[in-house]
Amino acid sequence: FILIVVLYGLVTGTLMASHPHGSSTHTFSALVDPVDAASTSVPAHSDRSDIPPRAYAVSVALFVVAGLLEIGGGWCVWQTVKARKHWSVAVVGVIMLAVYGVVPCFQPDELSKSNFGRVYAAYGGFFIALSYAWGRFVDNETYDAGDIVGATLALAGVGVAWCWPR
Repeated sequence: FILIVVLYGLVTGTLMASHPHGSSTHTFSALVDPVDAASTSVPAHSDRSDIPPRAYAVSVALFVVAGLLEIGGGWCVWQTVKARKHWSVAVVGVIMLAVYGVVPCFQPDELSKSNFGRVYAAYGGFFIALSYAWGRFVDNETYDAGDIVGATLALAGVGVAWCWPR
C-alpha cells in the first residue's frame, strides 16, 4: 500500500499524508524539480525535438563505452580473485574502472542537463543489458526469459528517463 501511495505521489506530484492536525497534501515538486518548486506557474517543457540525433548517438556510444570499461574492469578483478589469474589482470581491471569513472562526464549537456544522478541512472539500464551480453559472449553463459525481459525493461526505463520532455 505504501509503495502505491508513494508511486502515486511521485507521478502526480502530491502525496496525501495524515498529520495530527488532519490530512494534508504535500508536494513532491521540490524532489522532481527544485527550481520549479518555488514557482506557481507551470514550467515550459521541451518536447526534445530540438535535440540533434547526433547527441543521442553520442550518448548511447558513451554508455556502451562506459559499460564495457566497468564490466571489463570488474571482470578482470573477478578473474584475479575468483579464477586465480595473475595480479596484473586485476591492475588492468582497476585502470579500466578508473577510466570508466570519467567517461560519463562527456555525456551531451542537451540530454543530461549536467545532472549526475540522471546520467548514472540512465547508465544503469545499459549496465544491466551489457552485463548479460558480456556473460553471453565472453563467458558463454546462457540466460532465461526472466533475464531477457528484465534487461529489456531496464532499457525501456532508460528510454523513458533519457527522452522524457523537459
